[in-house]
Amino acid sequence: MMMWPAVALLGFLVLTALVIAMGTQSTARYEQEQRAAARSAGPRTASEAVGASA
Repeated sequence: MMMWPAVALLGFLVLTALVIAMGTQSTARYEQEQRAAARSAGPRTASEAVGASA
């Protein structure tokens, strides 16, 4: 009788851990790409940083 609630709880915890792991990897990849893009773009002026146009 107590087996199914335990299985459901265990499944929930496993799926939660999977979602956290996937989100962590995705975020790390996104931040790495952003840093690489910022490095290759070079320094910006203050007006470029806020999106102002001349």
